[in-house]
Amino acid sequence: MKQSRTFIPTMRQTPADIDATSHQLLVKAGYIRTNASGVFTFLPLAQKVLRKIENVIHEEMEKIEAAEAVMPILQHPGEAFGDEAFTLHDHQGRGYALCPSDANSMTALIQDHIASYKQLPVTLYQIQKKFRDIQRPRFGLLQSREFISLDAYSFHAEHTSLHDMQEQFNQAYSNIFTRLGLNYREVNAQIGMEADMGRSLEFIAMSSIGDDIIAYSDSSSYAASLDWAETKPEEQTGEIRMMGMEKVATPNVHTVSEVADFLQVLPSQIIKTLLYTIDDEMVAVLCRGDHEINERKLKHYMKAMRVSLATPDEVQHLFSAEAGSIGPIKLPVGVKVIADLAVGSVVNGVCGANETGFHFMHANPERDFAVDSYLDLRFVQEGDPSPDGLGTIRFAKGIKIGSISNKGTAISQPAKAEFQNSEGEYQPYLLGTYHIGVSRLLAALVEQFHDENGIKWPKQLAPFDIHLLTVNDDDETQHQLSEELYYLLRTYRYEVLYDDRQERPGVKFADADLIGVPIRLTVGKRATDGIIEIKFRETGETVEWQKEEVTEKLQSFFHV
Repeated sequence: MKQSRTFIPTMRQTPADIDATSHQLLVKAGYIRTNASGVFTFLPLAQKVLRKIENVIHEEMEKIEAAEAVMPILQHPGEAFGDEAFTLHDHQGRGYALCPSDANSMTALIQDHIASYKQLPVTLYQIQKKFRDIQRPRFGLLQSREFISLDAYSFHAEHTSLHDMQEQFNQAYSNIFTRLGLNYREVNAQIGMEADMGRSLEFIAMSSIGDDIIAYSDSSSYAASLDWAETKPEEQTGEIRMMGMEKVATPNVHTVSEVADFLQVLPSQIIKTLLYTIDDEMVAVLCRGDHEINERKLKHYMKAMRVSLATPDEVQHLFSAEAGSIGPIKLPVGVKVIADLAVGSVVNGVCGANETGFHFMHANPERDFAVDSYLDLRFVQEGDPSPDGLGTIRFAKGIKIGSISNKGTAISQPAKAEFQNSEGEYQPYLLGTYHIGVSRLLAALVEQFHDENGIKWPKQLAPFDIHLLTVNDDDETQHQLSEELYYLLRTYRYEVLYDDRQERPGVKFADADLIGVPIRLTVGKRATDGIIEIKFRETGETVEWQKEEVTEKLQSFFHV
């Protein structure tokens, strides 16, 4: 492709109000343009890279015998879409939604055509645009209102079948992200799942711009999303004598840090009590003062539909005390107590006395108050021991690029989407869902493959294989050698971007670095000797080749 004939609107200056590196470079290098907030035009270069990403995905989906289908973007609105769906009406007033998810419509499709266990399992996938009404889009393609995604759905009669398909998708995703050259981590995105029920996983591309935090072991393969990283019970290092509990005045003291400062104790010695409404029940939830309750874990372990922190008025009404002074001793009748695992190892702790302005010192679990159950309820912290017993937990930022989820019957059962099993009984389909953010991948790749001058595409994904530049197109020798190389390289099936523009050499070189094609061939002053300058974008190394050896050396570069 001659550069004068395509559309690559590069820019020298970074547009204002663009923070993410990937967003800056994709705009400056002429890959995308902003159409509206969170809505982008994909220009020719971006389309070429996206097609290569999609081809890798298609190939790996074929290997696991997932069948491609395309659902309509315009669908009837439903509660399953939530508040994120864009809605509209036709000329007769009928409502529609721009689909953010196809789980329900795909389930309805299967329900219409799959009636027997003999027809299962079935796995369908699609790659298409999706829409979400995000309030504040940011970071370019990493968080946009219109985006491209792979969405796949597998329907099963048995848990073992669902588990097997999730393992196949796990391998397919690993193959995809490895082939793309990404530095990524596979992390647990659920806890407490039985082995035959399938797993919930997330795939995170490592990046400092990412808004996902993963917790990983520095000495093993353990990794989990921050929301689902597990913790272990802490062991006492030695025998500590329990002291007699005493009530002390703590006037105008409300927060953990204020209590710790006032009583001259560590936050880890404070037993924090939080009142939650879990479904329709009031529950006192305990954790150490230096820990934070993870409400997703709380909801999961309590098998609850709704979890919410009680309001100050609700606390005052139930305890007749301010929230900062409540504790687990002599609770109101009917209030269940659950505690994070770490509370069980607190000795001679501090807790609220259920009287405003007072706390108990030297309070001990089980001796001074009962706990209905100890559960893993807190967020993991950096420096905690890894739950697999190997190493220490560290944190890292990343970009979520894919997920594998076990939905079980959560979608099929309410919809009464059923099939006949081998006993002739009707039961709901088991569903696995699988997602890859394809346009997010484009941004994640740029976040990982760039330098101060522009993008550095892996050679398997670059929009072109070779960027051919002529320093002075008015020089007949340079022009003739460039034309000869251009047509020769295309006969070898290389994708060549030929910069034939009437531009200064400095502009051409800067644009080449921005665009990020893996190898640049520059025809300049030494064209009379048949010598071409070669620059490798990844390393910045430059060498000179004779024109007769160009094809042989390119073969070595591209087929290593």
